[in-house]
Amino acid sequence: MTTFAVEYTYDVTRTEDLDTLRPEHREFLGGLLQEGTLLASGPWLDNAAPGALLLVVAEDPQTVKRLLDDDPFHRAKLITHRNIRAWNPVLGPFSGEATTS
Repeated sequence: MTTFAVEYTYDVTRTEDLDTLRPEHREFLGGLLQEGTLLASGPWLDNAAPGALLLVVAEDPQTVKRLLDDDPFHRAKLITHRNIRAWNPVLGPFSGEATTS
């Protein structure tokens, strides 16, 4: 399995729709977290383009895309761009290696 970093960019003209669907979106992501597919997810906090970063474990980018196609934000076309990149965490909690001080 490979870890993928997925960057979402949200449609800034539809903030009300994002707010309305956010509980469904988070419930969907919570399901992926429970099954072990999602490692972490959260919105960007800076003032750049609104969006989020997700860390997903899957066989390949196509599987990640298929999984995230069911995201309520994606189904409602609230995500204007979705970038999926393979990521190799060599240190830290997602690397599988213990960290030492």
